[in-house]
Amino acid sequence: MPITVQPLSDACGAEIKGVDLRQPIDDKTKRQIERTFHEHVVVVFRGQDITEEEQMAFANTFGGLGERRRSPNGSTPGGSYETPFMFVTNIRDEKTGEPIGAFGDGEMWFHHDTSYYKEPHKATLLYSIRLPSWGGNTCFSNMYKAYENISDELKQKLDGRKVLQIHDYKRRERIDIYNSDISGMLQQEQPIFVTHPATGRKALYISRLMSARIEGLEPEENETILNHLFDISEDPSIVFEHEWEPGDLVMWDNYASIHMRKDFPREEPRLMRRLTLGGYGPLS
Repeated sequence: MPITVQPLSDACGAEIKGVDLRQPIDDKTKRQIERTFHEHVVVVFRGQDITEEEQMAFANTFGGLGERRRSPNGSTPGGSYETPFMFVTNIRDEKTGEPIGAFGDGEMWFHHDTSYYKEPHKATLLYSIRLPSWGGNTCFSNMYKAYENISDELKQKLDGRKVLQIHDYKRRERIDIYNSDISGMLQQEQPIFVTHPATGRKALYISRLMSARIEGLEPEENETILNHLFDISEDPSIVFEHEWEPGDLVMWDNYASIHMRKDFPREEPRLMRRLTLGGYGPLS
């Protein structure tokens, strides 16, 4: 069956058809997937029935797996650290009542995965296993387009500056760094504008959930500019919304996109299996 690519929106996203992820990926197919990934930022493979081993084999085709890390303050998203997988789910163990995974219920604001690492992971691969009757869609924003939509004046003001990326697994909202003890939280200063190592394109690297402080700005100006950038980054014209079906595997570029989860019924199970790919190195 020939491989075909179907764009899913003007913002970003493309479905790749004709690939069975249970089978090894040959070099020609790998190159075509990589081209599509870098062009469309988010790629979707529908109707896949894959095991953990098959998902891992597919991920390893594109580089080493990303390392999961605990927060210095002991906060974790939940689930086992004995495997590279993170289960994104609201399901609890029947015996202990403890979550079997992470980030179980509710809406989750726009963010990059692992932006608070020194070397953020370059991609995430999320596979859907069980889904609620409605909701839980994932929205992806194209951060190349966000960068293009920033005024030249603001680009000049912010060029070369860094932004503090910070996250606490216990929280679902942006951290007020001015009134919180952040010493034990995962955090890293990153360039506010990044050049993608694979494409050479410029992208905005901020998110409403994790970006806290732009270097060199006073608190009031910092909040004003960040909120302006959040609005630019979440403009509906640059956002693709993926409506999940069982057996979807979605792979997205963590350098060129941010993503968020919409709410869904908390009494209904949702189970997703996640892997990440290690980064290209420190951002620049």
